[in-house]
Amino acid sequence: MSDAAVSAEPRLTSLAHGGGCGCKIAPGVLSEILRGQTPLPVPPELLVGIETSDDAAVYRLNDRQAVVATTDFFMPIVDDPHDFGRIAATNAISDVYAMGGTPLFALALVGMPVNTLSTATIGAILEGGAAACRAAGIPVAGGHTIDSVEPIYGLVAIGLVDPAHVRSNAGARPGDVLILGKPLGVGIFSAALKKEALDVAGYARMIATTTRLNTPGPDLAQLDGVHAMTDVTGFGLAGHALEMARGSGCRLQIEWAAVPLLEGARDLAAAGFITGASGRNWASYGEDVILSGGIDPLDQALLCDPQTSGGLLVACAPSSVAAVLEVFRRHGFDAATIGHAGEGGGELAVA
Repeated sequence: MSDAAVSAEPRLTSLAHGGGCGCKIAPGVLSEILRGQTPLPVPPELLVGIETSDDAAVYRLNDRQAVVATTDFFMPIVDDPHDFGRIAATNAISDVYAMGGTPLFALALVGMPVNTLSTATIGAILEGGAAACRAAGIPVAGGHTIDSVEPIYGLVAIGLVDPAHVRSNAGARPGDVLILGKPLGVGIFSAALKKEALDVAGYARMIATTTRLNTPGPDLAQLDGVHAMTDVTGFGLAGHALEMARGSGCRLQIEWAAVPLLEGARDLAAAGFITGASGRNWASYGEDVILSGGIDPLDQALLCDPQTSGGLLVACAPSSVAAVLEVFRRHGFDAATIGHAGEGGGELAVA
């Protein structure tokens, strides 16, 4: 197909009713769906399953090795096919890093409207995903394809971790410090992009953060003072922090003024570029989040903004903060201390 024919194709984001991790089923709806599922036997080798809504499953093979298995896929968050593939693959691999694991290989999940998109465009999506896998040092070892109404792409990512170094989202302890590895605002940027209101510099910032692999994960997991990790994705900072609070049985306190935002995110949100997923997120879990009087509706939208390929959220002992920040710096991340954990029963407070 000629370049002219490819350029005449519809925008990728116009073919999807949602984009990136904003496609996720709302937390409240997902809980209702899963509530009716029949429990299955859980072998002792399954170190991490579905109980705490963690980032990946972890299955112990022996005293030194456990398999980390996860899958993530979604509809386009950007129109450039290569960038879409890179973002989706980076997002999927992140769940292995979030458990403290090292990726081994990936399988591609591909659903494409083959009568709407050219083979060149679909190939560029897959090549973008392969580029992210090469950056992670892993092969795409297979996959599955279907003809779909909306474009869908993602990966099954398989990794390996020492069982002693598994870091779930359920290990935070009272007194821990909370550290966030990436700024918020991806959902807001994607909403602006869809309305053709995101400038070139803003797009570059969006791509830079969403295609950055969360490589600090395995190094962080080897620090004894790191007690819990998760990555912030479709449920927003509030949703994933709440999962950590509930899983850990702690009260997490986020200091909103310390939370990093992508440059321009607040201005775009103020201009109305807020995703529907942000509102669905708040409707699902907002009653369990304690907001101080200084948090306005715009802050609330940012707090619930769905992040695609978001940053690691780490809970660590105060004595390990310097080491955690140094690991992030060594991997090229400008991480920020955003709060702490205290005694409680699974609450999240934002001040």
